[in-house]
Amino acid sequence: MTTWISDLFTSDVGWTHLEGLVDVGIRMAGSDGEREAAELTCDALAEVGTRNARLETFDVQGWTRGDSEVLAGGEELECIALPRSPDNATTAPLVDLGYGLPADFEEADLEGKVAMVRSDIPDYYERYIHRREKYSHAVENGAAAFVYRNHVEGCLPPTGSVGTADDPIGDIPAVGVSSEVGARLARRYDGEEIEVRVDADVHDATSQNVHAELGPDTDDRVLVTSHVDAHDIAEGAMDNGAGTAMVVELANALAKREDELETRVEFVVYGSEEVGLVGSSYHSETTDHDSIAAIVNNDGVVRDRTLEFYTHGFDGLEDAVDAVSQEYDHPMQTVPQLGPHSDHWPFVQWGVPGYHVKSTSDEVGRGWGHTFADTLDKLEKRDLREQAILLTALVVDLASEDRTVEHRSPEAIASDLEDQNLAEGMRITGGWPYDD
Repeated sequence: MTTWISDLFTSDVGWTHLEGLVDVGIRMAGSDGEREAAELTCDALAEVGTRNARLETFDVQGWTRGDSEVLAGGEELECIALPRSPDNATTAPLVDLGYGLPADFEEADLEGKVAMVRSDIPDYYERYIHRREKYSHAVENGAAAFVYRNHVEGCLPPTGSVGTADDPIGDIPAVGVSSEVGARLARRYDGEEIEVRVDADVHDATSQNVHAELGPDTDDRVLVTSHVDAHDIAEGAMDNGAGTAMVVELANALAKREDELETRVEFVVYGSEEVGLVGSSYHSETTDHDSIAAIVNNDGVVRDRTLEFYTHGFDGLEDAVDAVSQEYDHPMQTVPQLGPHSDHWPFVQWGVPGYHVKSTSDEVGRGWGHTFADTLDKLEKRDLREQAILLTALVVDLASEDRTVEHRSPEAIASDLEDQNLAEGMRITGGWPYDD
C-alpha cells in the first residue's frame, strides 16, 4: 500500500502549520508568542489524530531586547543585542580577532578590550566553533564586551544567545553586527575606543513543551521532536518553524498508519531551544532514558532538498537511514560524528540513540538563520512533502520490533567528544556534563 505517499505529497497540513507559526510574530523563549505557537502546535497535533496532546510548563530565564548600539568615531553603527547579554555598556579599545579561533584568543591582549570575531571558521580548521564558545573565550581572557560579526553578506546582523545553563545571563555585553559593519569596524577602528551598549529587560518567565502520542501503549517509545521557539528578529521559518511543521506532518501521516506502529511514538515540540536547550534539558531530566528507543530531532529540515542525519556513532541509526534510502531509491546522507547542538543532545550525551535531522548545505554556519532573512520565502513546499515521506518511513522502521538500536555508554560518548575535538568547546561553555 503506497496511497499514504500520494496523500503526503498532496498534503497541506505541515505547510499550513508553518504559515501559522510564522504569522504568530515573535516566538522568543518565554514570550507570549512562544506560548501561542505551542498552543497552535498542540491543537494541530490533536486535530490530525494524536492522543493526549498537552502542554508541560517549566521556568525559564526571560530576556527581552531593547535598543542597543555600537558607537565608533562619533558614528552609530547598526547592531542587535545577543539574547541573554547583560543590560550593560562599556567603552574600550576594539580588538579584531578575525575568525576567533582558540589560538587567536591566546595570542591577543584582551584585558578590558572589546573582542570582535567572525561567525565562521576557515576551511582548514578541524571543527566548527560555536558562537558561545567564542564568547566564553572572550570572557575567560578578560574582554569587556563582545562583537559577533556575520560572515554572510547582506547587511544582516546575526543573533544567538550567550550565557550558560548555570548562569543564563552572560558576563559581558554582546552584540551582533553585519559583515559590512564588521568590515568597517575592522578597517577604521581596530585598536580604537568604541562603545558597546546593550539595553535589555531581564525577568522571570515560563516556557512549555508540547507532547502527544500515537501507536500502542508500549513502555518503549520513539521520540519525534523539534523546537517551536525562534529568535525575535525574524519569522523563524527555517529555524525552526519548518521542523515543527515537519513534526505535525509526520503525525498526520503516522495517524493514518497507526496500525503499523509496533512501538509508541511520542511527538515532543520543545520550548526555549534557542537559549540553551532549556525545554529538552527539562524533558531529559524528568524522563526515563531507558524507555527511549530512538530520537528523530528535526532542526534544519526543508532548507535544501536532501536530508542529512547526524547519527552520533549509533550504527543502528545509520542502518535505518540506509534501509529507507535503498527502499525508496532516494539520497539521504549520514554523518557518523557527534553534533552537540539542538534538542537531541540532552539525551544523546547520556547514550540515548538520537538523530539530528537537517538538510545538506555547502555553507558554514546557519546561512540565513539567526538573521532578519529567516523568512518563509526561503522554503519550498515540495521539499517539506518529499522529506516527510522519507521521515515517515524512517519512523515506522524505528518503531518496528525488528529494529533495535543499542544505547551507548556515557563514557563512549565522552570519548568520542574528546577524539572529535569537541570537548574543549563544551568545557569552556559549561556544557561538559561528565566527571573527569
